[in-house]
Amino acid sequence: MDRISIEGIDVYAHHGVHPAERELGQRFVIDVQLWADLQAAARADSLRHALDYTAVHRRVRETVAGTTFHLIETLALRLCQTLLGEFPLERVRVTVQKPNPPISNFLGKVAVTFERGRECLGDAAGSGGQGREP
Repeated sequence: MDRISIEGIDVYAHHGVHPAERELGQRFVIDVQLWADLQAAARADSLRHALDYTAVHRRVRETVAGTTFHLIETLALRLCQTLLGEFPLERVRVTVQKPNPPISNFLGKVAVTFERGRECLGDAAGSGGQGREP
């Protein structure tokens, strides 16, 4: 299976356990890897046959900015489900990074990575969390 990677999607959003995180917002950095059959696109050399990664990028940004979750785990799962549901993908890997988590004396980042196949689409209704979409 072929793979496209989109790394460093920077989005300002309102996810977090602490009320201040949800009220003030913060940066999130998203990396996605997308598995699909890209052979037709490679042979035709045509965007018409390709996976439009500009559309994927736009959808990731819309989903991250347009929802609110307590956990980045829930956000990562929602992104997996959204991408698998809207694009012709076999598998996705989504990493959600929180570059400046509210942890005392910590200057690093926190990240979670989910990898899911099409079977996770059956879990879409039961994803839980405090998701909100405008």
